[in-house]
Amino acid sequence: MRVLIVLFVLLSSKMIFATSILSVNQVAPGIYVHWGLQEFSDTKNHGAIANIGFIVGQRCVAVIDTGGSPEQGMALKNAIENTTTKPVCYVINTHVHPDHIYGNSAFKSTETTFVGHEKLVRAMSVRGDYYLQKAPELLGITLTAKDIIPPDITVNGGLDLDLGGRTLKLTAHPTAHTDNDLSVYDPQTDTLWLSDLLFIEHLPSIDGSLKGWLAEINRLEAKSYKIVIPGHGSVVTDWPKSVQPEKEYLNALLTDVRAAIKNGIFLEDGLKTIGLSFKGRWKLFDEFHRKNVTKAYAELEWED
Repeated sequence: MRVLIVLFVLLSSKMIFATSILSVNQVAPGIYVHWGLQEFSDTKNHGAIANIGFIVGQRCVAVIDTGGSPEQGMALKNAIENTTTKPVCYVINTHVHPDHIYGNSAFKSTETTFVGHEKLVRAMSVRGDYYLQKAPELLGITLTAKDIIPPDITVNGGLDLDLGGRTLKLTAHPTAHTDNDLSVYDPQTDTLWLSDLLFIEHLPSIDGSLKGWLAEINRLEAKSYKIVIPGHGSVVTDWPKSVQPEKEYLNALLTDVRAAIKNGIFLEDGLKTIGLSFKGRWKLFDEFHRKNVTKAYAELEWED
């Protein structure tokens, strides 16, 4: 009976997403965002936690990340078709994490080109089997190898994509949040789609390099942008002020972990004290902070 109930829930969620139109907000002319839930991915939200959306040009549409499941990807596709008659010509994946790429298969067609960081292909290959194995248990969804779609075009440095009267400027970043972070800039509206290089309210999650992420923040905050779209959290209109909480947290990790290592404090003891003053200031602190400290220890333990 329990198996039948679970199966019914899974089928019901697929039917809902397949027939629904994902809610989107126009944050600038032609730029539409669906705001993800500020939650930890689980079997209830099916990984629908990231900010995803699309940008409309005169000729065609670029999708920026596709969501946490094929069903959410289909709901995003429905939203696009409800907004414009222009075809989707590009799907841009900003990095490898499941909440940003599991909807890719909804957009697979001969008309659509998938775009990502030059290191995204390897990241998908390395993680693909684990993702497929764990999706039912962790997210309550079923995936196949056809759902993990690598980029057709990879970005090393920068790349311009012409949507017709609108050129998007893509930047492949050095290792920061991950080793395959990609941002999208729209000069027409001075909008930077920064994805998970920027977290608002949701605790930043390190899957790349703490020092590298801080270096990218230092570079990015030297520029001004009218609108910045984070991977998690609400739209930003006060850049670079809005990145300061993230920078403060990451800098504190850097300082405190370095000091702990210098003083001979092992990871097990460092986890009990490092960064705990930030607990009440970030959502999902308990879900991600210990992992961040562990990642920082691994990175900084052998630095010169």
